[in-house]
Amino acid sequence: MAEIQEVPTVEYEERIVDIARVAKVHKGGRSFSFRVVAVVGDRNGRVGVGIGKARAVPEAMRKATERARRNMKKIALLGTTIPHPVEVKFGATRLILRPASPGTGVIAAGGVRAVLEAAGIRDVLTKILGSTNPVNVVYAAMKGLEMLRSPEEVAQIRGKPVEEVMPPWSRRRHEG
Repeated sequence: MAEIQEVPTVEYEERIVDIARVAKVHKGGRSFSFRVVAVVGDRNGRVGVGIGKARAVPEAMRKATERARRNMKKIALLGTTIPHPVEVKFGATRLILRPASPGTGVIAAGGVRAVLEAAGIRDVLTKILGSTNPVNVVYAAMKGLEMLRSPEEVAQIRGKPVEEVMPPWSRRRHEG
């Protein structure tokens, strides 16, 4: 008889970032539905974003989390922070992500915080400039995380060996 193998279940963190009532105008009047923005991550470098629309909130939430699970991407981390600073533009939203020293925490608002915490980033500084539309902010955060490259990845592209990487916050102590 064949032996049944247990598939390890990965525990995902699901966060609802925004719920909005949206209207479509028809000849006979308006028809209302709900738009939900959800973030799903494993707190270990994988994160996804999804948007769901439906007549009822629970159905929109289910669609959003399902799409977020399907759109999960692997991102580069450096310990508890990000490897390098990134500036991203998505629509009218500009987002700056900067690595921070251990113990700083996630200095971020709303949608950006949800994306970063779901990805497993614990020390980072962020700033939103321009539009603070929750959909654009979340997509800008995802775009910024996708732009990150690990030191090993960059070294391989350049054809050089990986040297000891000294984080920016510890350079001052070692200079001079």
